[in-house]
Amino acid sequence: MARHLITSALPYINGIKHLGNMVGSMLPADVYSRYLRQRGHDVLYICATDEHGTPAELAAKEAGISVAEFCAQAHDAQKAVYDGFELSFDYFGRSSSAQNREITQHFARRLQENGFIEERAIRQVYSPVDGRFLPDRYVEGTCPHCGYDKARGDQCENCTRVLDPTDLIEPRSAISGSTELEVRETKHLFLLQSKLQHEVEAWVAEHEEEWPQLASSIARKWLTEGLHDRAITRDLDWGVPVPADTWPELAAEGKVFYVWFDAPIEYIGSTKEWSDLDPANRDYKSWWYEAEDVRYTQFMAKDNVPFHTVMFPATELATREPWKKVDYVKAFNWLTYYGGKFSTSQKRGVFTDQALEILPADFWRYFLIANAPESDDSSFTWEHFQATVNKDLGGTLGNFVNRVLTFSRKKFGDEVPAGSAAGEVEGKLGEQIAELLAEYEGHMDSLQYRKAAAALRALWSAGNAYLDEKAPWTEVKTDLDGAALTLRTAMNLIHLYSVVSEPFIPASARVMRSSFALADDTAAWVTPEQARSLDAVPAGTPFTVPPVLFARVTEEDLESYRERFGGSPEA
Repeated sequence: MARHLITSALPYINGIKHLGNMVGSMLPADVYSRYLRQRGHDVLYICATDEHGTPAELAAKEAGISVAEFCAQAHDAQKAVYDGFELSFDYFGRSSSAQNREITQHFARRLQENGFIEERAIRQVYSPVDGRFLPDRYVEGTCPHCGYDKARGDQCENCTRVLDPTDLIEPRSAISGSTELEVRETKHLFLLQSKLQHEVEAWVAEHEEEWPQLASSIARKWLTEGLHDRAITRDLDWGVPVPADTWPELAAEGKVFYVWFDAPIEYIGSTKEWSDLDPANRDYKSWWYEAEDVRYTQFMAKDNVPFHTVMFPATELATREPWKKVDYVKAFNWLTYYGGKFSTSQKRGVFTDQALEILPADFWRYFLIANAPESDDSSFTWEHFQATVNKDLGGTLGNFVNRVLTFSRKKFGDEVPAGSAAGEVEGKLGEQIAELLAEYEGHMDSLQYRKAAAALRALWSAGNAYLDEKAPWTEVKTDLDGAALTLRTAMNLIHLYSVVSEPFIPASARVMRSSFALADDTAAWVTPEQARSLDAVPAGTPFTVPPVLFARVTEEDLESYRERFGGSPEA
């Protein structure tokens, strides 16, 4: 049994996330966590809300409440949505926690002691209209690299290039919209990443061949361009304060650490939050400090890759302490909505709370993972969504479960029928199932989600093909024992499906499993060798017929969804 540490990119506190955020980090991390737990591994899946930075301040100001109150409410709202999607976090923390403050300040002190932090006077954007220095995200303008006119002063979300506010063309205040900006001198702490260039290059070189091309190419691009010293403090009221014992003047001025510095440390902070709830039985350092037996996998969309493959590893290396660094980075491209961006203001696209209002979580979980934007960006359309869930979930899996259990109850009663011993057809089916399950396992182990979904579909389809070949509705007229064998075999397939489908569609898997009155109804993994015999559900086991597992998404449904969320067949 291995120890697996899993983290997904921290969702920012400001607003409910859209489907692209879900499929780009948290959902695939959950699918992998569930799979590993079923295989018997020791798994710790950690996430948290990223609560510092300017958008939180702006949103709180707009809501007319304190930033702390806004973040507390927003954290609970996000957590409720993730619970609705059945994301199986072991802990979902907050970057504003005391634990993250403590560890972030520890990191900063260590970097200072090791000569990797320098205090510098810099010229920073100041807004006379707002009466304050403007942190990066408070400055908006046109990106000098791609021309995007809504780039922020820290990063262009269009081309993902990291920026400084002074790089922007025609900059303006995000608070007041004023273009009457000045540049004044102020002091900040800088992380001397340039001194870490060779160490980070060596570390990346040890891992990049294993990483997917998307992650390794982004990391390599950053290293080729060279690491630059970057400010790690900001003039904000909300954030991890600069410790007064190390930088008394900056602390007196109210400087806080920049969000990109403290947010990745929250992976450790959140683990300590979890550990502190039960210190007698949990030790966060066993996962993060000298944790050589831990396999650490991170999940994120491509815009977060530089921070997690270059910048945070540089920070960890600079502490000169044995903090656990990521082993495998699963990076995703973007999910678009009819080829364009999700937008709350323009009412374009589905956000995660809205998704749960209209359809069960399993519909979304399956569709998103089966169409994960792994090799390139993928586009959400209602037509594709309807076709996928109706065909795969409703037509292939749901229909199989319903017709097997309904027909068996009608002909043989409420217990799994015995019938004759397995024959040649069942032997061939067992071999096919074992082969497909091994393929599914291979794709799950290598985090190839689209391929894993295709293998899972093939497993479901094998049951339908077997049923069509044996045709128990005809068989029952001439060979009652043969029909009973066919149905008993099909019921064992249903049970197998309930186990192997658990990472994708946990709620539906539970319903399938609970159809059989078995002493052990857990989702413990079934190996290909075990699956070959198809005998986990013995004859005489009581069963019930569940309600329809997957209601069809109709044309009328699609029309109402397009009207509410935007998008059209012609888009």
